[in-house]
Amino acid sequence: MFADLYDYLYHQNPAGGIPLKGTGIAVGLALLVSHAWGLKNSARAQAFLKSFPRAFHWGVILLSIDMLWSVFALANMDMGEFFNMREEFIMITVGGYVSVLLYVKEFLAVRALGALMLLVAGPVLTAAFLQPQSSRLLLPILAYGWIIVGMYFIGMPFLMRDWAGWFAAKPGRWKLAMYGGIGYGALLLLAAVLFY
Repeated sequence: MFADLYDYLYHQNPAGGIPLKGTGIAVGLALLVSHAWGLKNSARAQAFLKSFPRAFHWGVILLSIDMLWSVFALANMDMGEFFNMREEFIMITVGGYVSVLLYVKEFLAVRALGALMLLVAGPVLTAAFLQPQSSRLLLPILAYGWIIVGMYFIGMPFLMRDWAGWFAAKPGRWKLAMYGGIGYGALLLLAAVLFY
């Protein structure tokens, strides 16, 4: 069952995997809904973003998702010449999870979010890989943005606090960011429905 899910998410089966159309619709809707909510509920959204970096409970939840996803990937991926070390890598992942929970509590939520952004980018990129439509590039552009931001969040998590404060400092900045997300989500949703 898990092997089939892995093959579906990462296109390891010759019959195909996660569809470009479904991925485009899901990501487009997620962008539309989240940014529309952020625009309508500006005060609540800004308060959440300001409190999120130091919210340890969010860090535990997101890091647990990261760990489960990583173990799932390690248990099913083709490891080439390292196939005989699969169990060791899984043990290192679980041990790292426990160690981070115990010793890296500062900005844990942001670091865990950054790791999740890296993990989510994988299936999104594989859904768009080698597809003929030019509009498919909307997904990889977004996924590579997640990868870059995710790496910064892991290595320099205080940036999320700074960015959230910068966007919330002026209503115009906040509206521009929310309208940008809504516009990109709408464009992606339109491309998914019409062309994918």
